[in-house]
Amino acid sequence: MASIKMIGIGAEGKLSLLPLYEKWIYESELLIGGKRQLSFFPDYQGEKMAIEGGLSLLVERLQTETKNVVVLASGDPLFFGIGSYLSSKIDVEIYPYLSSVQLAFAKMGERWQDAYFTSVHGRSMKGLAQRIDGKEKVALLTDTENSPNKIAEYLLSFGMTEYQAFVGENLGGNNESCRWLSLEEMKDAHFSPLNVVILKKTGESPRWSIGIDDQEFFQRKPDKGLITKKEIRTLSISALRLKEDSIVWDIGTCTGSVAIEAAKIASEGQVFAIEKNEGDLENCKQNLAKFRVDASLIHGKAPEGLDTFPDPDAVFIGGTAGGMGEILDICCGRLNEGGRIVLNAVTIENLSEAISAFKERGFKTNITLAQISRSKPILNLTRFDALNPIYIIEAQCLKGE
Repeated sequence: MASIKMIGIGAEGKLSLLPLYEKWIYESELLIGGKRQLSFFPDYQGEKMAIEGGLSLLVERLQTETKNVVVLASGDPLFFGIGSYLSSKIDVEIYPYLSSVQLAFAKMGERWQDAYFTSVHGRSMKGLAQRIDGKEKVALLTDTENSPNKIAEYLLSFGMTEYQAFVGENLGGNNESCRWLSLEEMKDAHFSPLNVVILKKTGESPRWSIGIDDQEFFQRKPDKGLITKKEIRTLSISALRLKEDSIVWDIGTCTGSVAIEAAKIASEGQVFAIEKNEGDLENCKQNLAKFRVDASLIHGKAPEGLDTFPDPDAVFIGGTAGGMGEILDICCGRLNEGGRIVLNAVTIENLSEAISAFKERGFKTNITLAQISRSKPILNLTRFDALNPIYIIEAQCLKGE
């Protein structure tokens, strides 16, 4: 295979290149890049190839290419670029330019080593809310679909008004523009397609520790409230053994309290919830917005709809409303290796059914009976009110043991 070099280039084109890099480009026999990068070299004498669609076909060609190749990439190819993918497949030398984020922070005059970096360029914005909530500085790579306008609308839907935005457009180019905007201003402004957004927290963000008080949630309140109580919720989430990037299912989410607390831990993962009751579904939507969690929520009665979820690392089952066997067939069958299922049961009949069902499917169980009482004032004295006893069933696959 011939020599392959990947060279980062800025918005100013050739002016951003070291003389040596420009020499390599003109000495190459095949020049690969996006249409915009290739347009900087109208006088190139070799073969040009525009990158379009996926990168797998490009890799196939490069693996057998005999010509000397230069691949052009925007900014730093290893910063949310194609550099990491190509270098994992083929032998390539990488020569980066300044990234757009680096240029934006320079224009702001602020350090950037302590910022949180993420991209919505060619990616869904789903889950962005819980990933960035409370972060002091956030750098966002955008695209024409996930524009600064769409980002502003999205953040405002979660009440993130404590953020100001710095938008850098055409950074390094002749038509460079930089400005500070409120989210409301950014929602209605016009931007060049080539931009980067930096969010800076200028006000306080709401904070919730694990074990959010029950009264903080929107909920229906017959009797004592249809919600997984704080103490049970905390024990159940602990039993799920969540990681930062876990994929979580919440079956029978009701108010969404478990999904919300799970998302606070698995902020880089994904949370998928299902609820059959329309009233609870609306409360759940309000709670997700309040607590800045962008979970995937569907209306339905499990197991219907579970086929639309990716395979989980953790499953919480707050209620089955019948059909436990069908639900566990899917959950046990699709659970990722090392994952856990936590099921809450109120009755000894459901406890017995769940233990038998898990055993039949090759899962071992660990059961905690939680009998919680809360203090309650009575005149100038204190007594305790008992909550309903709950069986917390933690299940894990026996395979591999």
